[in-house]
This record gives sequence, structure tokens and C-alpha cells, in this order.
Amino acid sequence: MARSLREHVRLPAILLGLAALVCVVTVWAPAAGRTSWLLEVGPGLLGIIVLVATFRRFPMSHWVYAGTFIHLLILIYGGYYTYAATPLGNWARDTFHLARNHYDRVGHVALGVFPAFVTRELLLRLTPLRRGGWLLFISVSIVLAVAAFWELLEWWVALLAAPGVGTAFLGTQGDPWDAQWDMFLALVGASVALPALGGLHDRSIEKLPECAPH
Repeated sequence: MARSLREHVRLPAILLGLAALVCVVTVWAPAAGRTSWLLEVGPGLLGIIVLVATFRRFPMSHWVYAGTFIHLLILIYGGYYTYAATPLGNWARDTFHLARNHYDRVGHVALGVFPAFVTRELLLRLTPLRRGGWLLFISVSIVLAVAAFWELLEWWVALLAAPGVGTAFLGTQGDPWDAQWDMFLALVGASVALPALGGLHDRSIEKLPECAPH
């Protein structure tokens, strides 16, 4: 059942307030420095700015807003410590005798999962595509392209930034196949999440305000 725009705005507004609070608290004195925080979190903040700016004209589903919020938290945690030095990743490394801190792997799975639903919703609502194999294939392909572009962005930052900042942003931890792993994990995240959770996403789309294009 569709909501009114006034009803629809409640959850996004709450999530936006929480996101702003977390950003203010963590950017004040991040363990990795503000430059690292901004590099890691900046793309997520740009995405939120776009969602806020387009809300009245093109509100997205609550599913997308909630996913964007969770994704931002993952970015903030990685940006606060750097992905190679997160306490959670260090704990998992030491507890399970892993070779490295794998939190960056979590971040790249998230890069596949959450943007995949943004992509899926935009394709469903703005193009003639309908639910099915082609929608899944194109959504996953776009996510893989975004993941590849992120690897190019990391490369450019590593070349242009100060050595310590660039190395921290790359977070390869000595793995020569880090970029390939990152793209692969984003691909896996999107490929698993869309078929598994597409039905829940569809139900969230059905509750969009009547004024919003479905």
C-alpha cells in the first residue's frame, strides 16, 4: 500500500539525522586522520547528497535508504581506522589465524550489495526493463563497472596523494591480487543479494508514495 510523501519521509529523515551524528563524531579525530576519513567516506556522502537533493522529485524506497545508511556505516568504520587496521578485522585475524585484516573484503562485498539495489530500482522505475534475467544481468554488470572504477580511483589517489595516505587508501596489505579480489567480491555481493532479496525490495517499492513513478 502506497504511503503519502509525508509518511515516506520519516524513516529517511531519521536515518539522515543518525548519519550526520555519526559523521560529526567520527570526523572530529579519526584514528587514521581526516584525510583518510574523507577519502573513504566522501563517495558515500556524495551519494547521500544526491538522494537528499532528489527526494521530493524522485523518492527512493525505504529499502534503498536503509541500505545506503548501512553502507555508510561500513565506510565510516573503515575510514576511521583505515580498512587494514580496523579493530574488528584485527580481532577476526587473530581469532581465526587469518593472514591479514579482511575488513576491506567486507567493504567490497558491501560495494556490490547496496549499490545493486539502487541500480535495480532506477532501472525498474526509469527504463522499460522488467523483473527477470536481463534486469539482474544489467544491474550486476553496472555494479561490476562501479567496482572497477573504484579500483581506478584508488590507483589515481595512490599516485597523487602523499605516500602514507595513498598506501592506507589502497589497503592492499601486500596482496598483489587485491584489486581483482575487490572487484570479484563486489560481483559476488550483487549476484547473491539481488536474487535473494529482490522480493523484499519489490515490496518496499510498492509502498512508495503515489506521486513517485513506480
